[in-house]
Amino acid sequence: MNKRQIGEQYEQAAANLLAKQGINCIARNFNCKMGEIDLICRDNNCFVFVEVRFRQQNNYGSAAATVSYAKQRKVQKAAMFFLKQQGLNIHHTEMRFDVVSFDFDVSQPNWIKSAF
Repeated sequence: MNKRQIGEQYEQAAANLLAKQGINCIARNFNCKMGEIDLICRDNNCFVFVEVRFRQQNNYGSAAATVSYAKQRKVQKAAMFFLKQQGLNIHHTEMRFDVVSFDFDVSQPNWIKSAF
């Protein structure tokens, strides 16, 4: 499998995990000039922007630890762009930013709600 196929596998596993918790995925791989969002979901009235990460080895830290401050800012800016595109007021729309990470194994997710 190439890198993109592997990424899609982990994104699907994350979407499945969230779906089991009643969180519906409404968009995948949203791209704009501000950045990319792996999964955009709805948890009742709350928009959930999800960064999915995986690591084959943890020699340099866990998969979740790879979500740098710069990456967080890009996801946040892309989320604001998405909400504006949908005609929503960013100051009056409930939202959160989650991380679903996988270390070594697609069957062992680590879901961090409100990660940043």
